[in-house]
Amino acid sequence: MKPQHLAFILLIDVIWAFNIVAVKYSVMEMGALASVCVRYIFVLVICLPWLKWLPGKMTLILAAGIIGGAMSFGLAGLSFALADNVASLAIAGQLGVPFSLILAVIVLKERIHWPRIFGILLAFAGVGILSFDPHVFDERIALLLTVAASFCWAVSSLLFRNLKGVSALTIHAWLAVVSIPLLAGASAIFEPGEIAGVADVPLSTFGWLAYSAIGASIVGHVGMSWLLQRYPVSTLSPLTLPTPLLSAIIAVAVLGNPVSPQLVAGGVVALVGVAIITIRTAQAREAKPA
Repeated sequence: MKPQHLAFILLIDVIWAFNIVAVKYSVMEMGALASVCVRYIFVLVICLPWLKWLPGKMTLILAAGIIGGAMSFGLAGLSFALADNVASLAIAGQLGVPFSLILAVIVLKERIHWPRIFGILLAFAGVGILSFDPHVFDERIALLLTVAASFCWAVSSLLFRNLKGVSALTIHAWLAVVSIPLLAGASAIFEPGEIAGVADVPLSTFGWLAYSAIGASIVGHVGMSWLLQRYPVSTLSPLTLPTPLLSAIIAVAVLGNPVSPQLVAGGVVALVGVAIITIRTAQAREAKPA
């Protein structure tokens, strides 16, 4: 891998990791659903030039937008709004990896062997350990919402497999088009006045939302798609593994989240499981053409 591309993927790791701060600060000043809605407005403005009709794929785009956009990010926003200890959410959010593998086995009949099965068990066991953290126990609803958001992300990832060849910018544009009215409607019902009060939100909050939209969504996800066109999955996937660890460290350092034995133990167990799944799945995908 070229040094500049290695530096780029490590930059993406850092951008994704710091997004935990951006999301938390955003939902502190604005309703969770309203903040995700505004984030998608930023995304739409940036990706609008790439918005185009996709014949034969619009039903898939609609489903992906509802599940992977409005539901996944809406649930994640709600979880951050309910939790003070977001370090645990950064770790629980990695359950999208084992959920994706389980869905691939059920829906796509993908065959897996004991290392990845062991990885799945470790990932869920790690999150289970987190739930015994006294700082997390009182926020278990937030933890469950993160797990639900991770499942929605995994379902949408399965849908995205059928959108090969479609520009990531086009996909993000449609995700925004589908998600904005759904999130705005949900906010109007469950967060009365939040959308109308957006004009009174501090400028710093819009800065954090812009960071999430431009940094995490556009630079992160579109940049990763660009790198995947140039390097094998088996090379890139392991390089994304530092993200949840960095997120947890940032949550402790910046947001002052407490460090407990359960957080450390659960985080280590869960991330080891995710690492096993990520590396073995990347190797399996690279071996298929042969």
